Amino acid sequence: MATRKHEQTAEDRINNVLLDSHMFFLYGDIEEENIDRCIKWIEYENIDPKDKLLTLYVNTSGGDLYQTLALIDTMRTSKHPIRTIGLGRIMSGGFLIFICGTKGERYIAPNAGIMCHQLSDDITDKYHDIKSAVKEVENCNARMVNILREATGLSALKIQAKLLPASDVYLTAKELIQLNAADYILGEDDGTGT
Repeated sequence: MATRKHEQTAEDRINNVLLDSHMFFLYGDIEEENIDRCIKWIEYENIDPKDKLLTLYVNTSGGDLYQTLALIDTMRTSKHPIRTIGLGRIMSGGFLIFICGTKGERYIAPNAGIMCHQLSDDITDKYHDIKSAVKEVENCNARMVNILREATGLSALKIQAKLLPASDVYLTAKELIQLNAADYILGEDDGTGT
């Protein structure tokens, strides 16, 4: 009995073309599986020393902060610049990932839903566990401020006021440009044809 060769699906063919073009789509919840694939893509691209621009499409409402930080650390160590293109939902950890694209290569869609907020945690443990959890939340918020400061050039005080106040902050694409958290709005004349 002859075995049938695996036939590539249309999605497999599309994914192969995108990978050959140095593109990756991060969409859905930020969780281990999604981030693992994205980190492997960046590391794979970095095996090749030939100069290239990687393009990371971001469409997520967020998720696990530690997975977000793992991807950001990987992006920062990439030999190749990483263009980020924000579409759909650029929220929470997705916001942090988007703004950590290479400066001058961060493109936001005009109709993207953009939200930044402080880290929150439901703490229902014993007193000493609560103290430890509060310390870690404070450490994570400090990391977020540093990431935002490096990506935007804003002072820590402005970041606390504009991006990390007590309530969630919803922004427009134009506001993101004004905060230096994005470089271009997709569809506007930026000279690159993007």
